[in-house]
Amino acid sequence: MAENTPPVIPESVRDTGLESGGPPKWKIVGPGLVVAATGVGAADMVATLVAGSRYGYALLWAVVLGVILKIVLVEGAGRYTLATGKTIFQGWRSLGKWTTWYFGPYIMIWGFVYGATAMSSAAMPLAALFPAVDLKIWAVLMGLAGFVMIWFGKYAFFEKITAVLVGIMFITVVGLAVIAAPNIPEMFTGFVPLIPEGGVVYTLALAGGVGGTITLAAYGYWLREKGWYTPKWMRVMRIDNSMAYVVTGIFVIAMLIVGAEVVRAAGISLSAGDAGLLDLGNVLNEKYGDVVGTGFLIGFWAASFSSIIGVWNGVSLMFADFWGNMRGKESGHADTRVGGKYFRFYVIWLTFPPMVLFLLDRPIALILAYGVLGSLFMPFLALTLLGLLNGKRIPKAWSNKLHTNIALGITAALFLALGINELIKALAPVLGLGS
Repeated sequence: MAENTPPVIPESVRDTGLESGGPPKWKIVGPGLVVAATGVGAADMVATLVAGSRYGYALLWAVVLGVILKIVLVEGAGRYTLATGKTIFQGWRSLGKWTTWYFGPYIMIWGFVYGATAMSSAAMPLAALFPAVDLKIWAVLMGLAGFVMIWFGKYAFFEKITAVLVGIMFITVVGLAVIAAPNIPEMFTGFVPLIPEGGVVYTLALAGGVGGTITLAAYGYWLREKGWYTPKWMRVMRIDNSMAYVVTGIFVIAMLIVGAEVVRAAGISLSAGDAGLLDLGNVLNEKYGDVVGTGFLIGFWAASFSSIIGVWNGVSLMFADFWGNMRGKESGHADTRVGGKYFRFYVIWLTFPPMVLFLLDRPIALILAYGVLGSLFMPFLALTLLGLLNGKRIPKAWSNKLHTNIALGITAALFLALGINELIKALAPVLGLGS
């Protein structure tokens, strides 16, 4: 199949009349919500809770900034795909071989370590709810559940499941924020862009961590699976992307409220990583009763499991496109699509090899490589989008305007600063700079 040949239009899209240029219908909005849901995981929830417990509402403006930056990034990835008919990996290859040499090792190491992390994250709330079953067993079951859904399910099924999980996340977390009774006047002061003393790193992390890393680049692949593949879908894509990240912003603000009103009032320090959400669950049980505490754990699970199926689907599509190109097969070839052999290989890679990490101590060299490569991905995405969305690589009608270049430049600078900070943290033990 030639790279610009449109894919078979799904029945759900044919029914809307959009393939013939008919008016968009809200019921088909979806890939943006998938990106946002996949990107907001337990780590984002903990980071936001900690920021709220330490600084109250002072960093609310950083949450809003983070939402805007992610809208800019994802819109750029989607616009490149729709305007050129090419995938993001094809675009990266046009920038030089260095992109392939970076992306190839990255996606393999990232997938191996992330697979174990994601399964463990989704298992934690279930182990808290059903302690008779060991955490490792829950982790394996979560991996297998994600594997079966993605291996046998089509994109439309995957999107519907994600929408249900987003609904659970939204109801539980936003409902909790309402119960926590936010201090509205104090909240409004948080829209003033000030950095509290000692809060530089938290500010950067909050602005840069609202919803997604590698999955942002998967947006173009989900657009293709949805059946949106030409510039006439540009307006629908922009609405889809913006609405999804508005929902994400509301979700993250709700977590900030919980951190400011519940965690800070309780006077506790949350544990590092996903375990911090279990600490919050205990506080909620004591303060509001088991119904609220249990509801939050269900929301925690929904956030984590949506990341599993999102990555199992979206990043597998990215890998399939990468490997298909390496094997001389054009993007859009059956082997590179959902259910193709390259896609299925990576679904297996995400699910089964990482289970070994449940039985072993975390391998230092692998975690180090993961940290180094991972810290550089967001700067890589932002900077390469600047290259792809200007000049001859994109039709002039869809190239960046001045304000878009400024926004992407700010985004690239922010993620570069975050990446350097994470790089220093990853290399510090090796260089003897302390932990």
